[in-house]
Amino acid sequence: MKIAILGYGKMGREIEKLALEEKHQIVSIIDKKKLFGDIKDSEVAINFSTPNSALENIFLALNNDVPVVCGTTGWLNDFDKVVKHTKEKNNAFLYSSNFSFGVNLFFKINHELAKLIKEQTDYNISIKETHHIEKIDAPSGTAISLAEDIINNTKYENWSLTSRNEKNILSVKSERKEKVHGIHQVNYSSILDDISIRHESFSRKSFAKGALLAALWLKGKKGVFGMNDVLNF
Repeated sequence: MKIAILGYGKMGREIEKLALEEKHQIVSIIDKKKLFGDIKDSEVAINFSTPNSALENIFLALNNDVPVVCGTTGWLNDFDKVVKHTKEKNNAFLYSSNFSFGVNLFFKINHELAKLIKEQTDYNISIKETHHIEKIDAPSGTAISLAEDIINNTKYENWSLTSRNEKNILSVKSERKEKVHGIHQVNYSSILDDISIRHESFSRKSFAKGALLAALWLKGKKGVFGMNDVLNF
């Protein structure tokens, strides 16, 4: 598979390393600090650029008839623009806030737990996420995905980083520490018991592996997709 890497930070370099190990070709790298090759030569683009440059990079690929796998978070105010442009270009776009298989399994467990607990009004739900200090957006895209699924399936109407037991507002807490790839925990708590589900990533390789799997899956397809389509969850 011929790949263009959009954004050459830690994730971009991790994808490059794993892609070469798996005998794929890196035909283009687009980043403000590194420019290599021609995106037109690629079969798929994988975007892990900054939130500020995500939209520009996605449009660059779509305009050159290259499907896009995107793992950048913090730009979703422009998501509808990308959906519209993808359809106009008869192209393909796949977004996930997290490409790790384990995290997507965690999403599924959280989804089912939220549905099961919907009628149990004694339970309060909260989310906590911890990441490395270089992560720009807070809360993480993964935490937002967890929160949105809870909101869609329970009494909660919105989420907040500053919630202090506000009615129908889901509390999300963010913490930044040295040398933490990503920890997410969801607590379902009542005065009688507590149910906690937790996921911790030990390496960026799990994200890169999922992104490459998504890129292989996306080849030859048209439309807008998520990681749940790839994994058939």
